[in-house]
Amino acid sequence: MNDCIFCAIAAGRAPARIVAETERTLAFLDLNPATRGHTLVIPRSHARDIHDVAPADLAEVATTAQQVAAAAIAELGAAGVNLLQSSGAAAFQTVFHLHVHVIPRYPDDGLVLPWTPAPGDATEMDATAAQLGSTLAQR
Repeated sequence: MNDCIFCAIAAGRAPARIVAETERTLAFLDLNPATRGHTLVIPRSHARDIHDVAPADLAEVATTAQQVAAAAIAELGAAGVNLLQSSGAAAFQTVFHLHVHVIPRYPDDGLVLPWTPAPGDATEMDATAAQLGSTLAQR
């Protein structure tokens, strides 16, 4: 896609601090890192979001993200890792090329959960599980 910055990075037409690459994926440091080592993992082929990506590309993105996460712990001394994938503007996606954030976590790094965990309504959760389960059982 001509106007996609991540496609330009994957094609070598835009600069990036690449940390890993495979035939299907590319991993590079985020220009606006949440923590030291914050990395984006993308499929080389353009896919707008999780709903648009080829299954083989998604599997390779997951594998590459796992490897980057392991390296963050082994090489950067991270105490943990968050993986974040946002699909759609309502989910805070700003670059519309599928990407997974690998965010190394360090004690006292200041990052907080984006929501406050609280128990859900059991009746609503039962209905939601049935609704999703019905759709997924048809696949």
